[in-house]
Amino acid sequence: MDIKTIGIVGAGQMGNGIAHVMALAGYDIVLNDISQDALDTAMALMAKNMERQVSRGKITQDDQSQALQRIKTTPNLIELGTVDLIIEAATERESVKQAIFEDLLPHLEPHTILTSNTSSISITRLASRTDRPEKFMGFHFMNPVPVMQLVELIRGIATDEPTFAACKKVVDRLGKTAASAEDFPAFIVNRILMPMINEAVYTLYEGVGSVQSIDSSMKLGANHPMGPLELADFIGLDTCLAIMNVLHDGLADTKYRPCPLLTKYVEAGWLGRKTDRGFYDYRGDTPVPTR
Repeated sequence: MDIKTIGIVGAGQMGNGIAHVMALAGYDIVLNDISQDALDTAMALMAKNMERQVSRGKITQDDQSQALQRIKTTPNLIELGTVDLIIEAATERESVKQAIFEDLLPHLEPHTILTSNTSSISITRLASRTDRPEKFMGFHFMNPVPVMQLVELIRGIATDEPTFAACKKVVDRLGKTAASAEDFPAFIVNRILMPMINEAVYTLYEGVGSVQSIDSSMKLGANHPMGPLELADFIGLDTCLAIMNVLHDGLADTKYRPCPLLTKYVEAGWLGRKTDRGFYDYRGDTPVPTR
């Protein structure tokens, strides 16, 4: 199958990044969100990010202009029904994702492939709630999408080979690298990354080190570009907690128990950069550790 048109559900951090790279690769995009403000913000952010790419010589002004013209926005979900591929990039809650697919089903073309950008939720379970589990798979981009080179492609138990091949072809056209992952909780990247972040929070919780010393230790001692607590703030502490809960529930192993301090931060609404406070306070000119 030759994919030409792509529908993206969700215009937040991941959705606008996916639309950005897909449009630059020449795909016609229909970007959906329930909020018109979110759609307007996404378009402005994509224009700004592409302008940065132009200034660095990565794309031309013409590339930017044509890419933005390829993106249509709509608050009406059913307008995505005629596209070849749908990528759901809504919030990381299974009930929300299921509701989106259920609303889409009556309006889809027979050939339309359904995918989810979920970072941890079972692809097989999501697919089982649709009329086309063989044309359903995980399409997990890394954040920030325009910068990160990896895309995890996750087959559900019913995903057929033509569906996988069509999605792999899209990844290749983007100039990114596909990693094939089996459908187990959190797949590859987050199966390894999130327990490391959770352990860093435990290290803080138990008083082994401060926010600053933990992050400095991992940057200078393990050559990580960002410390684990800084990275958690960038990802969103609510997302980190949700993935840890998926690991804990799905694998029934106590080593995946979310740290109580991570839960406390989420309960406080201190979710990281997106709320201006997490393990660091971002309200001033320089981030300041909150513990």
